[in-house]
Amino acid sequence: MCGIFGYVGDESAGPIVYRGLETLEYRGYDSAGLALREDGTEALTIAKRAGEVDELSVPEGPSSTCAIGHTRWSTHGPPTDANAHPHTDCANSVAVVHNGIVENHEQLAADLPDHEFTSETDTEVIPHLLEETLESDGLRSDGGSQAAGTTDVPVALRRGVESVTDRLDGSYAVAAVHAGSDCIVATRQESPLVVGHGDDASYLASDVPALVEHTRDVTYLEDGDVAVLQAGTVTVYRDGTVIEPEISTIDWDAEAAQKGGYDHYMRKEIHEQPSALRQALGSRVDVNAGTASLDVDFPQGYLESIQEIQLLAMGTSYYAGRYAATLFESLADVRATPIMASEYSYTGGRDPWRTLSIAVTQSGETADTLGALREASAAGARTMGVTNTLGSSVTREADDALFIRAGPEIGVAATKTFASQVSTLALLAIAVGRERGALSAAAAREHLEDLTGLPGAIQQVLDEEDRIRETAHELADSDAFFFVGREYGYPVALEGALKLKEISYDHAEGFASGELKHGPLALVTPETPVLAVLTDGAHPQETLNNVAEVQARGAPAIGVTSGTLEGGTLDEAFEVPDAGIFEPLVANVYFQLFAYHIANAKGRSIDKPRNLAKSVTVE
Repeated sequence: MCGIFGYVGDESAGPIVYRGLETLEYRGYDSAGLALREDGTEALTIAKRAGEVDELSVPEGPSSTCAIGHTRWSTHGPPTDANAHPHTDCANSVAVVHNGIVENHEQLAADLPDHEFTSETDTEVIPHLLEETLESDGLRSDGGSQAAGTTDVPVALRRGVESVTDRLDGSYAVAAVHAGSDCIVATRQESPLVVGHGDDASYLASDVPALVEHTRDVTYLEDGDVAVLQAGTVTVYRDGTVIEPEISTIDWDAEAAQKGGYDHYMRKEIHEQPSALRQALGSRVDVNAGTASLDVDFPQGYLESIQEIQLLAMGTSYYAGRYAATLFESLADVRATPIMASEYSYTGGRDPWRTLSIAVTQSGETADTLGALREASAAGARTMGVTNTLGSSVTREADDALFIRAGPEIGVAATKTFASQVSTLALLAIAVGRERGALSAAAAREHLEDLTGLPGAIQQVLDEEDRIRETAHELADSDAFFFVGREYGYPVALEGALKLKEISYDHAEGFASGELKHGPLALVTPETPVLAVLTDGAHPQETLNNVAEVQARGAPAIGVTSGTLEGGTLDEAFEVPDAGIFEPLVANVYFQLFAYHIANAKGRSIDKPRNLAKSVTVE
């Protein structure tokens, strides 16, 4: 949610920050703005407004070589020009952008009776607190010294940010600039910030895709870190002491985060699934030996000892966890429970040798999932993060990290990361099963062959896109859509419904097939198509009986099958290649394309669906 971008260097900052905000649009937002520092002036130049980034008028000036920008997703106050970031102090000498929530902003504002507040946001308290702090440190609005205080603006601003954020309750990523110097001071607490290192410039962003066109050398700030960015120099403080920042190199180029000729990122990423899966599986699979290598160092004997696996996640990642839970139980003979992270409650006294809690999160920054991970760790469980993002919070806080290697995903509606999450967790299930003696080498070889065949199987589905487009257009005006499946098909039904509602805004629900006659069947009419997973791994014959029930009520029935079914006639059938228990995962690609083409037919904002964000960093 929300996006921050900052630049300080030797070029005009306005266009660079504006472009950075454009690359962060996928995170979800409803207003945008930026603050520029102009040499020789005592006040900052602020441009902000409700609406899209392309509606923002960006002032340009060759001497404006330092700026911060923001895309806001409203929490406190509606999307208005006044509530858009950046927010400033009374003198317009300090500007702040902020992601997160300041829970005690009302109490803090009450301590500032002499300050004029012009917005409804929780953020605005931060620049006013900074104004008070800087004045007490002897810093005037123009950067000069009022008395014996410091005239070193970066030092004073850094101290001010440290002092102010010590008073904040809640989560935050904060970036501040001052009219007196070309520098940006930034810090974070439970909200991501990444620093980019250039030869003559320094960059700041909420996410890596905004940085890759400028640099591949980045530092992921940790909670409590304070970074001072100047042209070509980044100084990071931890607990008040300068540290040597760890610099990571991004291994994908700027083109990977572009549309590449597709109309939407979502469609591009649907089509990237074969290559994403090859990356996810890669050198980890030895089919002949029936083994999977995961680059995770569990203690000797640990996998044999565990009695419970918890899969903690939200949204698409939660449905991937549901799929994986069935894999763990069937392949590894270990109890596995998918748990919606926001509903997680876990008591202490657990033995880490018996309980493994796995946080599944594409971004590695999902607030609910991180909260559940921390609770599991505090209770004594061993923890693992399964994520797509190197350097994310989950990789630092979990005992172990397992990367899905899907490459950048920009579209808000997750597609290729779902397939990569399930596939990566399947490798873990196979590894656990082999270690525990629950899975024979022959069975493991069979499942690994099916996994390595997924890229080709999904490509065959993608080659059928014209057919699914036609079906989607025929049904686009339906009243509602229902998705059904059993066992491995059930989480795919849930995920299929989620994709459709996310981007088309149509009512869509996923059900376990057997649940239809226990209530949902009352909703079925000739205007409610039912999409069914009828593949191997999803008990197709039993589900076909449920499909007959909806057809008897006049509902169109669309099925994804493994081939010929005994009895029953579908209104439209789409076939998947042989992939064993992973056939429902292949079927999901049909559902993704179906959702995409319905939304496209309706003219929806597919990559930026209303009210949603790519990375949900507030609870």
